[in-house]
Amino acid sequence: MDEMQLLNMLADDPRASVTDLADILGESVDAVTKAKEDLEKNKIICGYHTVINWDKTNIEHVDAFIGVSAKPEREAGYDKIAERIAKFPEVASLYLMSGTSEFMVSLNAKTMREVADFVGSKLAPIEGVTSTVTMFVLKKYKVNGITMDMKEELDDDRMIISA
Repeated sequence: MDEMQLLNMLADDPRASVTDLADILGESVDAVTKAKEDLEKNKIICGYHTVINWDKTNIEHVDAFIGVSAKPEREAGYDKIAERIAKFPEVASLYLMSGTSEFMVSLNAKTMREVADFVGSKLAPIEGVTSTVTMFVLKKYKVNGITMDMKEELDDDRMIISA
């Protein structure tokens, strides 16, 4: 079975049925089911997510990105600090970065106050964290390849550039 094709198909449509996947891949339903289970067990497929446009709901929701500068620990580097940050349920995503901050934390909360309280009382006091920079998402245009509430243009008005 072509695992790469299966992964690409699931990335495009995580809700695709095993039957449809099997038909497209030319495999049996059992083979595709086993392949998916193996990919999940081996943490290659780590979840299936729904993209929600919170602006179209009546639910309070704030997304923030927090750049975190940190001093690596002897013998552990940044891993111990990352483990401490990742344990907080408020943290949606955590990345080790190149650039001006060592970590980028993605946070989901109800209010800006919740984000501020998290940074001040939980994140900043972690041993090894030297500074934080909080950025609030004002508007989402595209999330995980999905455009959010943008007008679809009939024609692509980008300039053609050729070499």
